[in-house]
Amino acid sequence: MDKKENYSHVEHTFAPVYNSQSQILILGSFPSVKSREQNFYYGHPQNRFWKVLSHLTGWEVPKTIEEKKEMLLANGIAVWDVIASCDIEGSSDSSIKNVVVNRFDRILEEAPIQQIFANGTKAYDLYRKYAMKCTGRDIIKLPSTSPANAAWNLERLCEAWDGLIEKRVRR
Repeated sequence: MDKKENYSHVEHTFAPVYNSQSQILILGSFPSVKSREQNFYYGHPQNRFWKVLSHLTGWEVPKTIEEKKEMLLANGIAVWDVIASCDIEGSSDSSIKNVVVNRFDRILEEAPIQQIFANGTKAYDLYRKYAMKCTGRDIIKLPSTSPANAAWNLERLCEAWDGLIEKRVRR
């Protein structure tokens, strides 16, 4: 089978989560198939994102989209993705091509973002390649919470994320 047939051109269809108190912006690369189905961030049940943030904030692990938004906004955390649209095979970050990057000017103007973090190497690399020149803002790479990052268990992820953002999250 021709590899090109496995690619789909996909648009990012849901808005960033932020408000006028968001001090931290966490960027993923592009929503997984499960996230696109749920129309919200980190929707794969094996992704550790919500567990890690619950550890950092002291909140219960949120179950609904509304609970997830409440936890993010109450703790000054904004979430978005680097990519607005791309060609991708399923949820495979390594397959991403023909990238159109999101425009970050609105979120950076409306929220007092102090630091931008990448959830994984792909988000970090994409931001540095496509967005950093436009934003003029650096980014800190965090280990990915994706289930594909099996080398990092939940405890290790929490330690790595805690060391980088604990002082920035209002507890």
